[in-house]
Amino acid sequence: MFDLTGQTALVTGADRGIGAGIAKALASAGAEIIGASRTIAEDGGDVGRQIRAMGGVFRAERLDLSDRGEVAAFAERMAPEVDILVANAGTIERAPAEEMSLDAWDHVFEVNLRGQFALIQPFGRKMLAAGGGRIIVTASLLSFQGGINVAAYTATKSGLVGMVRALSNEWSGSGVTVNAIAPGYIETENTQALREDPARSRAILDRIPIGRWGAPDDLGGATVFLASPAASYVTGIVLPVDGGWLAR
Repeated sequence: MFDLTGQTALVTGADRGIGAGIAKALASAGAEIIGASRTIAEDGGDVGRQIRAMGGVFRAERLDLSDRGEVAAFAERMAPEVDILVANAGTIERAPAEEMSLDAWDHVFEVNLRGQFALIQPFGRKMLAAGGGRIIVTASLLSFQGGINVAAYTATKSGLVGMVRALSNEWSGSGVTVNAIAPGYIETENTQALREDPARSRAILDRIPIGRWGAPDDLGGATVFLASPAASYVTGIVLPVDGGWLAR
């Protein structure tokens, strides 16, 4: 039920962090991986080498979600190849709301919301024409909560959840499921500042019932599930992978 052999998965933001963990998990389930990122090495870097060492297939592609022309051309070229789309890449700007520039706000929206829809839409069209597919979006705990000093990020991650539900309503009847995962506090570059602040890190750990920061690989199982035949009747959901944070 969790076998992805014969499927091709595109994972954005695959060169590090959560994207790399997801790419490795999908490869371990049998999918061939296309990893896309603005900065990915030609050979896929560490994640590409790790997947090939497992006997998997990995191809690296460059993609900048803030470049509208590049997103359109990339989607047109890649959509015919892909059965599973994991729209994971994103960005964050940290600043008190009263100090955040509108340029920073616009950049976060361009990458995290407009860029995501501009990517997902043509892949969705292809999947609808083919009679099925899987789309998985990386949301956040801040799809449920407000956060501190990340107003633009919170707004976009909340918007992504609305988009997931709307697309699910429109596309799932034609075999294209659309879901999201909501990572908790994961050890990535985005959370480095929090982990290096002793007071904030302690406060976060005290609220996580499992008692540790998450690892990028912790997102793999949830993604494989949503991509697999086991989740054929699952659509429009946001699946938290948060060590119990939201239950606290």
